[in-house]
Amino acid sequence: MMNNKISKSLAFVAAIVGVSACNPPQEQSAQRTTQAESTVSPAEFAAEIDGDSVQLYTLTNGTAVAAIINYGARIISLQVPDKNGDLVDVVLGYKDLASYRKSGEGFYGAVVGRYGNRIAKGQFELEGQQYQLELNDGPNTLHGGTNGFFSKVWEVKHVTDSSLELHYTSPDGDAGYPGTLNTTIVYTLTSDNGLDISYHATTDKATVVNLTNHAYFNLSGEGDSTILDHLLTIRADGYTPVDETLIPTGEIASVENTPFDFRQPTAIGKRIDTADAQLLLGKGYDHNFVLKKDPGLQLVATVESPKTGIVMDILTEEPGLQFYSGNFMDNVQNAKGGKTYGYRSAFCLETQHFPDSPNQPDFPSTVLEPKAEYHTRTVYRFR
Repeated sequence: MMNNKISKSLAFVAAIVGVSACNPPQEQSAQRTTQAESTVSPAEFAAEIDGDSVQLYTLTNGTAVAAIINYGARIISLQVPDKNGDLVDVVLGYKDLASYRKSGEGFYGAVVGRYGNRIAKGQFELEGQQYQLELNDGPNTLHGGTNGFFSKVWEVKHVTDSSLELHYTSPDGDAGYPGTLNTTIVYTLTSDNGLDISYHATTDKATVVNLTNHAYFNLSGEGDSTILDHLLTIRADGYTPVDETLIPTGEIASVENTPFDFRQPTAIGKRIDTADAQLLLGKGYDHNFVLKKDPGLQLVATVESPKTGIVMDILTEEPGLQFYSGNFMDNVQNAKGGKTYGYRSAFCLETQHFPDSPNQPDFPSTVLEPKAEYHTRTVYRFR
């Protein structure tokens, strides 16, 4: 039997109906606000940017509730049951659209691309031609540059009670990348409390693609002060060490006898402040893990909060997982409910190909050719 608190919350969701812009198709269900406990107001996300409408869309599977906006295809909140059956928002985010549009906001909840993670000096060579990208991370390009997918208004193609399909066409030369890239993201709340993210892309010219979602999680609830007590397991025997600008050196190093060994459940904070050269470079964990997996969608990581009992499993088709421990978070203002997010109050686990792959011939390729299709899935599943 459904917990009474959840039942009341979902009844509230079903009762509130809004009007969506973007001319969605007729089969789209009515847009909904978040549940009664949410401090996110749909009105704070309704706007026009360069003539394109931005709206908040809420999905439910009858147990969990997700709120997503089509600006940056961002996850604004994700509420799942804790050990007592109460809904807990486990994704950090801002209270309004304006905060997401500020420079340096940290890519909260966004789909990042065309290339998630870093490319050294913003340069790569493809088919004998050199390309220069926008630099936005010191000497490097991070998450697609200053005008990456995180800053685009995505077209809403289809909505149901539990799924949202978004589309963006990136023109040839966008942020320096070659080829016109047609990209589709589908968010689905599954019956087993998974947030399934499906990525699709095609191009008319050879290009590089590495899409991921940059959600910040705290399984004790967004606004909780720390994630250092969370137990983390990553199915990886190796990771990619970085230089002083956080670009991989090209080596795949063993996690054995290092602070990067999460093959057994380990508190995130247990070894984070040890005098390890790699941890000092990243000011904590900000590294790509080389996943031990076969092709296809598989379980690669698990995180658990000792406070709420919420467990998050991560399943992916990707070969890598970027673990970021919130090292650069500090006094993040305008969060949901008027909160302020502090140092290491969230973690990111971004499923991906490896950083700087276009310049690393020994890493799995991120080249997408014309007539080929980029397709990958990741599921964040809660129990």
